Amino acid sequence: MNRTEETSPRRARARRGEGEKLREQILDAASRLLVETGDEDAVSIRAVADAVGITPPSIYLHFADKTELIFAICERYFDELDRITSEAARGSEDPVEAIELRGRAYIRFGLENPEPYRVIFMRKPTDTPLPWQYERIVSSSAFGHLVQDVTRAIDAGQVEGDPMLVSVSLWAAVHGVTSLLISKPGFPWPDVDLVIDQITRSALFGVVPRA
Repeated sequence: MNRTEETSPRRARARRGEGEKLREQILDAASRLLVETGDEDAVSIRAVADAVGITPPSIYLHFADKTELIFAICERYFDELDRITSEAARGSEDPVEAIELRGRAYIRFGLENPEPYRVIFMRKPTDTPLPWQYERIVSSSAFGHLVQDVTRAIDAGQVEGDPMLVSVSLWAAVHGVTSLLISKPGFPWPDVDLVIDQITRSALFGVVPRA
């Protein structure tokens, strides 16, 4: 086998207007690698380029570096997190139950997408682009919709407190159990469904008015 046969086939130069299409193909390939390997380190520029059938420099025309590529993937997952949790919350007209359903869906999403979740929420600040340290999260639809649900529950007299403070406390609870379940899979956890029930109900108990 000669060198030409050993080399992965390469694309022809993209025609005008195909740049955005190629960007999406790069993201698709990188996302598959992230899910299949479950390891951010496996998503190298060269591995992604080989999967798409382009040269590594072609990726740098769309992404400044690997970190930008990784967080572009996570942007997709963040949007999907909002879709999944909002769909779950629509399962009830009761404001408090809707918040609980949103929390359950959040935990499940994290467990089903552990590596993207880890990248977004569990990286060291020094390894995380500044907008993703807090600005991107606070301004996201996922967090905004949680605050809306909490505000609705407060207006209905079913929850007490400041909407932002309550939202952060509820998020801290579901994030805590999600990150522990991801980072400590060998811990002798009780049944995961029971853990999720306990955490979501306990978190809500702390903000529901008591006689």
